[in-house]
Amino acid sequence: MIRNLTTRIILIVLILILALWVDFSSEINVINPVTDETLFTHDLAPRLGLDLQGGLQVLLEADVPAETEIDSAQMEIAREIVQQRTDALGVNENVIQVAGDRRIVGEFPGLEDTESVLEIIQQTGLLEFVDTGDVAPEEGSTILTDFNAASTATAEGTTPEDTVYHTIMTGAELESVAVSTDTLGTSYVINFVLTSDGAEIFADHTAANTKKFLTIVLDKQVISSPVINEPISGGQGSISGNFTYESANAFAIQLRYGSLPIPLKIVETRIIGPTLGADSLNKSLMAGLIGMVIVALFMIIYYRMPGVVAVLSILIYAATAFAVFKWFHFTLTLPGIAGFLLSTGAALDANILIFERMKEELRNGRNISQTVDQGWSRAWPSIRDSNLSAIITSLILFWFGSTFGATIVKGFSLTLALGVLISLFTAIYVTRTLLVIFLKSFKFDNLERWFGI
Repeated sequence: MIRNLTTRIILIVLILILALWVDFSSEINVINPVTDETLFTHDLAPRLGLDLQGGLQVLLEADVPAETEIDSAQMEIAREIVQQRTDALGVNENVIQVAGDRRIVGEFPGLEDTESVLEIIQQTGLLEFVDTGDVAPEEGSTILTDFNAASTATAEGTTPEDTVYHTIMTGAELESVAVSTDTLGTSYVINFVLTSDGAEIFADHTAANTKKFLTIVLDKQVISSPVINEPISGGQGSISGNFTYESANAFAIQLRYGSLPIPLKIVETRIIGPTLGADSLNKSLMAGLIGMVIVALFMIIYYRMPGVVAVLSILIYAATAFAVFKWFHFTLTLPGIAGFLLSTGAALDANILIFERMKEELRNGRNISQTVDQGWSRAWPSIRDSNLSAIITSLILFWFGSTFGATIVKGFSLTLALGVLISLFTAIYVTRTLLVIFLKSFKFDNLERWFGI
């Protein structure tokens, strides 16, 4: 009936042990027993989506006139910058996606400090080094500059009659940015390194404007106005101000990841409390458990011994699938759980096709060995085609979710596709092996009764 049965059993047992190890562990550490050195570590904490653990969902839109055409490349750059900024703030498991032509959807599961994220993701981060001559504008004040003057003529806190200062260079000339403390260790400064072109511009200006003020401006707001004490060459400098560590770090993030190619505005925010998320998770798990019990009872009552084998196979499938989700840090959402449960149905569907073919073979007078072989070979085309269709559908849904920012559809399609692939393994490999083990281990005098014929 099956060649290399022992090899199959060993492989199934090994996979099951590894799956259960991952399922019931929050972290895996492999330590050298001789030196006690950690050789490998892997976090296995399950990652729950926004709808299961609460958090923030924000919808951003390009803050430009409706008739303005927006390049898709600009939206993708803006998405990457928002992703990098929020990653650098320590926001974990966030999902930033372009939705349509001019919107970006951000999801931040488990986020508590929503204000800092909302503030940083929509700032354009335009840094300017401005020549203010003998004037030192007050920190926090807003000034006009001749860089992109048309769009800043109505800057908040200014009037058309206000002085327009000359911008020496912008943050585009920054090569790297880092936060450190000053020489006394009492305050924070932002150190920067300029590109070769920026270094030349900076050196020429500081040489010609010693004892003058060089004002640092972010989004037309004055950060600081240091005095140029001497020419600065080498392309390195620092920005000082009344920084805390948090404000200095946020400022450095804005500079490090550049200016947004297009301004963004927040058009909608949705905060989901952790209590609501936990309630959704508990109800989903309860619904899944009830469904599994009902299906297991049906399989055992209707298919008898093969039904028991199918239930054991499905339990191995569930353990393996959950281990894959945990190991590769796939984020579980309510739609994702729905996709997982649907793929469980696909796994059972494969077993049903096989068992029905086996029952037909038994009715035609085949012996048990022929019944097992013919049942699998004749059911395989239907199993292959149905699962291939499900995978193709999942790919289409995944593309749709990625293109239009529909994270619900994306999560559903991902878990469905993975579940279908794993279910193919359990239905074709595990179920058949377990069935052969049962038939070899027990003597069934009345196969028709044990197979539910």
